[in-house]
This record gives sequence, structure tokens and C-alpha cells, in this order.
Amino acid sequence: MKIAVLPGDGIGTEIVAEAVKVLKVLDLPLEMETALVGGCAYEAHGHPLPESTLKLAMASDAVLFGAVGDWKYDKLDRPLRPEQAILGLRKNMGLFANFRPAICYAQLVDASSLKPELIAGLDILIIRELTGDIYFGQPRGRRIATDGHFPGAEEAFDTMRYSRPEIERIAHVAFQAAQKRSKRVTSVDKNNVLETSQLWKDVMVEIGQQYPDVALDHMLVDNAAMQLVKAPKKFDVLVTGNMFGDILSDEASMLTGSIGMLPSASLNSKGQGLYEPSHGSAPDIAGKGIANPLATILSAAMMLRFSLNQEAAALRIEAAVQKVLEQGLRTGDIWSEGTTKVSTVQMGDAVVKAL
Repeated sequence: MKIAVLPGDGIGTEIVAEAVKVLKVLDLPLEMETALVGGCAYEAHGHPLPESTLKLAMASDAVLFGAVGDWKYDKLDRPLRPEQAILGLRKNMGLFANFRPAICYAQLVDASSLKPELIAGLDILIIRELTGDIYFGQPRGRRIATDGHFPGAEEAFDTMRYSRPEIERIAHVAFQAAQKRSKRVTSVDKNNVLETSQLWKDVMVEIGQQYPDVALDHMLVDNAAMQLVKAPKKFDVLVTGNMFGDILSDEASMLTGSIGMLPSASLNSKGQGLYEPSHGSAPDIAGKGIANPLATILSAAMMLRFSLNQEAAALRIEAAVQKVLEQGLRTGDIWSEGTTKVSTVQMGDAVVKAL
């Protein structure tokens, strides 16, 4: 089972190292190869997604990804910024379905900013379409400027677009995921304003008729943002487009106490996937040994489940994370009085010991 390991920038190297450590103690035939991606790849090769890295990813069964980005790259032309690496991987690998579970562990109820009764037992699956919408609309990033560059620009625009096949395939993914859960899908759009959202809703209704055992309801994105903090447990599977999914999944992560607890999986039609924590590269804390590696470790568990067909191993990792939390071990982002604050490496070691 071939895994491309792409740590990236900032805390990416620290958290991926702990996930790799966990994977290595499993009795599985895993072949892991590491490559540069993001800002560090730009420094070494002049591009955030070098051809060698892309080739490795394409040839692997799964990609374990850290995070990319740093403020020092903000002045680069957009095609050369670190964030373009993840967009390039999604496009070239055909990763159209992003799974972002938001689970509130019983041990972390007090870490959430919401009242315990609102989030205790929370288990939401947000499914975000990844290859359409405003991120990939054409023309993208064209600017009307006197000098043809960022300074002095008078206007900028990006187009939002979706095609019927793009919506159909993510709809099937959402309904099939719901069949394995509580058989409820909430489709989120902005159909009262956007034509793309009206098409989204129409297609969701059509595909929903093929799944009579799954209840489908619709919600405008602004209301969904409000309901996520008002009554989050009313959701089960929430499916939405690229832009709305990006925003809502980050909002949902804070229901769990910290975005450092939120894993994610991005899958293509062949089951090949890219697995990464939902958080970013956090350059402000990079190198300090305080980042939370649990989202990355849980992403590795999702990789075992969805791309490598190793459900038992995935469950072992998830149980180990639960055990570590029960022991009261916490990185700074989820620490509270009465618990023990540990470093990134110490948290990884604790998961290994629990395994």
C-alpha cells in the first residue's frame, strides 16, 4: 500500500511526523515516500507542486498531507503561492468529494465555546464538493490594473459555476454516506440569489428520489451558519458546494473544541484519496512543538478506512485517540484546568503507547 507523504510548511512537518509514527507501529505493509509541497517546494524547485511530487501522488494509493502556506509567500503571483499545490492535487487527482467529520468527544465537551448540552454527542459529517464552484471558475483571478499586477488594481472577479454531472456525483456520495448513518441529508445552497445554487438544489432533489430511504431537506447557507451554532445536533450529513463547504466546515470544527481535532478526506471516483487535517500551516506556532497532531492522526485513520480498506486498523487508531483523551492528555489548544498539557511529540507518543 503506497502512501505519498507530503508534510508541507509550518506545523505540517511536525504533525505529519506524528501520524507517520503511528502508522509505522501498525502491522501493515505500508510503503511511505516523502516529497516537498507548498512553500518549501517553491523554495527548492520554483513551484509549489513540482512535477516529481505530483507524479508521486498520482502513483500512490493515498496521500497523507500536512499543510501549506506562510505569510512570507503572500506577495508571490497567485499561481506560485503554496496554496495552489492543494488545488493542483485536487484537480489532477480528480478529488471531488471532501469528507469533514465534526465529532465532539465526550472528554472535550468543556473545550467547546458552546454550552455542553448543545454539543454533547455531536456527530456531523460535512461533505464538500471540491472541484467546481468559484475556486475553479473561469476566468479566475483576472485583474484590470494599470500595471497588470496586484498594486493599483481597479477591479477583480471570479466566476461561480457548476455543471449537472458535478452536482450529481457529489449528491450520490452524500446520499450513500447518509445510508450508513442516520439517513438524513441537508443540502446547503443560496438558491434565493444564485443561479448556480438553484441548479444545485434542483439536481439534489432529482438524485434524492433515487434514495427513498434518505430524508432530504434544504437550507440557505446563512441559515445553516446560524443553525450550526444554535442547534448543531439537528444535522447529520450536510452537503454543499466548494466555497460554502470551506466556510461551514471550519465553523463546525470549533463546535468540537478545536480545529486541531478535525480530520478530512478528499476522494476521487477510484477511492484514491488525499488526507489532511482541516487546519492550516499555523506559521505563528511552527517549530514550537505545541501543535495538536490528533487531526492528522485521525486523518491517517480515515486514509486506512477509505483508501486502503483497513477498517480494523482505522478503528484501532480512533480508539487510541479516545484513550489518550480519557487519560487527560491535552495539547495547548484543548487544554483546560485539571488536564495535563503535552507537546506535539508527547501526544504522538501517547497514541503509540495506547495502540
